[in-house]
Amino acid sequence: MQIGYIGFGKMGLNMALRLKEKGHEVVGFNRGKEARENAKKEGIKTVDSLKDLVVSLSTPRFLWVMVSHQGVDEVLSELIPLLSKGDTVVDGGNCLYKDTIRRAKEIESRGINFLDIGVSGGPSGARYGACLMIGGKKEIAEKYISLYEDLSAPEAWKILGGHGAGHFTKMVHNGIEYGMMQAIGEGFEVLKKSEFDLSLLDVALIYNNKSVIESRLTNWLKDAYQKYGEDLGGISGEVSASGEGQWTVDTAHELSVPVKVIEDSLEFRKKSAGNPTYTGKVVSALRNQFGGHDVGEK
Repeated sequence: MQIGYIGFGKMGLNMALRLKEKGHEVVGFNRGKEARENAKKEGIKTVDSLKDLVVSLSTPRFLWVMVSHQGVDEVLSELIPLLSKGDTVVDGGNCLYKDTIRRAKEIESRGINFLDIGVSGGPSGARYGACLMIGGKKEIAEKYISLYEDLSAPEAWKILGGHGAGHFTKMVHNGIEYGMMQAIGEGFEVLKKSEFDLSLLDVALIYNNKSVIESRLTNWLKDAYQKYGEDLGGISGEVSASGEGQWTVDTAHELSVPVKVIEDSLEFRKKSAGNPTYTGKVVSALRNQFGGHDVGEK
């Protein structure tokens, strides 16, 4: 396929490189010049404006938007008037599903197709095979099955429902992620403060070898211990919240679903500002390992 790609952040550039590696023709744009230059150095064809991007693509056009949720409306407000009926736009970022449903109605009223795809796996997943959660009209989504297979790890994609279903599923995924990371952090702080002279690295290794809690998260903690030591020196004990946890809690309240674990983990992050803990260090280290987030001590 020929793909217009918008957004060369940590996820975007890696995904564009995977697309290129799989034989797709990628033409990309990023508002920041430095990111465009980085993409160009990696062999990605870039242009200097959204208008140039649209002009460079054959119709019907296919465009993948990979920007922060705060920037999506700005990008779409400039992009959509440049497109033609029958073109398709994918929002692959982390967006509140309600905003996605609103955008889908506005975009499809112009005769342009719209899909929302939640992407999990962090920068490494974007580069080597991600998990894709797909929402939109089934007849449109099914046109791009070969693309999902190229972008994802084996069998790691599903068309889940109508507009917003992809981003809704990814939102809940991230809420669950909050709770899982919090449990790991709390457990390892208990281990650290116990009367036993435990090697936390050894514990992480054994937990991740056929135990019930074997997981990518436990493996990433092992990696963090190997990189930073068991005190996680240089890692902040204050933990940022990126938004999806709050969205999950708010949505659960609307649906009258108790989500104590997710809500407590969200509150922990909020209260960690100015109150660093070892649990916070573990959670921050995990965020750094899978997402490349800046979690250095301030």
